[in-house]
Amino acid sequence: MENNQDKCRERFQQFGSDHCLANGVSDHDVSDRFSDAGDSTDPDQDSVVSDSESGISGPSMEHVEWINEGLVKLAEEKIYDLIKRKFLTSFGLLGQETTVSAVYKNSHSTHIGQARLHTFQIYLQAIAKKNGGNANVKYAWLGASKDQINSILGYGFSHCNKLESSQSLGNGIYLSPDDHPLESLEDTVVDEDGLRHLLLCRVILGKSELVHPGSRQNHPCSEAFDSGVDNLFAPKTYIIWSTNMNTHILPEYLISFRIPPRWKGALKSKQPLRMPTSPWMPFPALISVLSKCLPAPQIDMITKYHKDHRDHKISRHELIRRVRQIAGDDLLIHVIKSSRTQQSNGARNGQRTAAGSVDSPIFLE
Repeated sequence: MENNQDKCRERFQQFGSDHCLANGVSDHDVSDRFSDAGDSTDPDQDSVVSDSESGISGPSMEHVEWINEGLVKLAEEKIYDLIKRKFLTSFGLLGQETTVSAVYKNSHSTHIGQARLHTFQIYLQAIAKKNGGNANVKYAWLGASKDQINSILGYGFSHCNKLESSQSLGNGIYLSPDDHPLESLEDTVVDEDGLRHLLLCRVILGKSELVHPGSRQNHPCSEAFDSGVDNLFAPKTYIIWSTNMNTHILPEYLISFRIPPRWKGALKSKQPLRMPTSPWMPFPALISVLSKCLPAPQIDMITKYHKDHRDHKISRHELIRRVRQIAGDDLLIHVIKSSRTQQSNGARNGQRTAAGSVDSPIFLE
């Protein structure tokens, strides 16, 4: 079975490359977008953006609102404009009613700040070495109150930012991808000036595992994984386990803003609209492709589970879980990404791509 899977991976390897970040990025890449930045294993690189490019005016800038001496206010220049533009555009129409009051950079200039930066770099290198050179570092948003942010910047993380509930994703720090700050707004608190605050952090994700709602997990399920996500293909939440919260998260920027009260309604209405963006393909088409990669007995099992689902004998969640156990996530990622890319290419060429019946699509959430 391993040989068959290897062959199938080779067949679709051209579509799997987008799951990996490059080991190093230039400052020019940072200026283009957050998502491609931050995955460097260079021990001398103390920040993705150098101070000379960040628009920092120096320690004389006022930072009365914040206790941490390493936090300095950015002038309205290159990095300020980049963060503000990305932040507001991610809100859609709501961004037109949102006002950015200030953007700050964590300069890591204090002795404790330097120690935390050095610790982050050590773990970045260790995770990169563990995962074949790719630490999978992302930018991510973290919402908190003003007092909590002062505590985080001054002393580090002392507790997780989510309480246990039926919808919790384990015991850890929850962050949202850099292009979806709206998901982190629920953790913000309006201060005495009517402002909310979000930290933009570099996060070491390494290899992420899927975590289901209601989980009480507080560390990776095995040494193969380093972090958790709510969705393997289009995550809305990154989970950094409590055991790693002071080594795998590095606060880099802080943004203070005002947003109209109706943002909560926008969050609720937005969530169902995002589901179709996850890579998916119809089950019949998936089974057809997998039949070229897996032995017949395994295909028979997948076909049986699909029939059981259509007969309402098992849930859709259970069907997907069993298919993932049989085929493995690596193979499924390549197959589904390949199907998505081929359909996109066909659409650009004005062709219609046969994808089989549309019943029981697989999203692999």
